Order: sequence, then C-alpha cells, then structure tokens
Amino acid sequence: MEGGLDIFQILLESGLVVKFVLLLLIICSIVSWAIIYQKRKTFQKILDQNGDFLSFFQSSQSLVEIQGQAESLEKSTSSVMFRHGFGELKKIRARLKETGREDELRTYLNEHGMAALERSLKQGANEASEVMDDKLSTLATIGSISPFIGLFGTVWGIIDAFAGLASGGGSIEAVAPGIAEALVATAVGLAAAIPAVWGFNYFSNRISNITLEMESFGQEFLNFIERNVLISKD
Repeated sequence: MEGGLDIFQILLESGLVVKFVLLLLIICSIVSWAIIYQKRKTFQKILDQNGDFLSFFQSSQSLVEIQGQAESLEKSTSSVMFRHGFGELKKIRARLKETGREDELRTYLNEHGMAALERSLKQGANEASEVMDDKLSTLATIGSISPFIGLFGTVWGIIDAFAGLASGGGSIEAVAPGIAEALVATAVGLAAAIPAVWGFNYFSNRISNITLEMESFGQEFLNFIERNVLISKD
C-alpha cells in the first residue's frame, strides 16, 4: 500500500535481539508441529493395534497364539503388557521345571505367582506409558516459554520504539518499526505456544483414556490366567 508499512522490510531492518527472538520462536513452532505430527501417527497406530489385539485376545484360548499376535502388534499397549505378563508366567514355569515341581504351577500361582504377574503387568504398563509420554514434556515446555520469549521481544521492540521516538521527534515513522517489532514478536510467540499447548492437552487426554484401557486389560489378563492356566496347561 502506498505510504504504508512493509512489515517484512521492517523485520529485516530490526535489531539482532528481535531477529534472534523471532528465529527462536520459529524453531519452537517447527519442533512442536513435528512432535504433534509424529505423536498423532504413533497414537493412531496404538489405537488401531489395541483394537486388533484385544479382539484376538478375547476370542483366543491359547496363550502361545496370543503371544504370536502380540509380537506382530508391538505398538499395542495391551500387547506390551501381555508380553511382560506371559514372560513372567514362562519364567515361573521354568523355575518350577528346574526344581522338578512343574505339576505344582496351579498351587504356586495361587500362593505366590499372581502377585508376580501383577507386578510384571505393571512394568509393561510403565513401559507403554514411557512411549506415549515421549516428547510431551517438550510440547509443555514450548507452550510455557514461547509467550515469555515473545514478551521479551515485545519489550525490546517497545524499547526500540521509545528510542526512535526520542531521536525522531515524535513522528510515526520513527516509532513504527519498534511497535511493529513488538507486535510481531507477540503474535509469533502466541502462534508457537497455542499449538503446543493444544497438542499437550490433546495427547494427555489420549494417554488418560489408554491408561484406563491398560488397567482394564490387566484385569482381563489375570482373569484369563485364572480361567485357563490355573485349571489346565497351555
């Protein structure tokens, strides 16, 4: 526009501090969007594989067959828990076999083994949770600090505006560059923070829902052991 302000030209002519602030915010924004994209793919795969694995688990009566399915659906949080639980069961069987007490599996599980299975399921749940939690702290950090980084650029831009006011005799041309720097820094700070905060809250909610599913699966697994392993050998 004739006689208007060229924002990009003003930013190109801005001081090193404001340029550094904007560059830092752009990097934060790129990182947050990359994490959001990667986490979305990860969670979609987890949800899809959870559905497939749970359907197979609920329709099968063979732990060995379920283990094969768990190995092929490795992203499923339920399959991670199953591998830990079944792995502990196999260790118990191996220890009993070494001592010639393989026929005492049912008695051992009733007296000691179920608690061991519960601990192994919890370890599996913790392992799955670590995968889901990965990089969420980065999103939270970007969402928290970006507005303050933008605020720093805003303050610095206002300082430049006052410096221009002092040296330019109060004309709009003297203060406009500093004000433009301040407003752009604020806008870019918010643009970096808002998606990061949204992503953190969105994925945290997904994690809460999947955690409830994992707790439910843990009970299903123990019920399966009680119904099948305690009355017959797989």
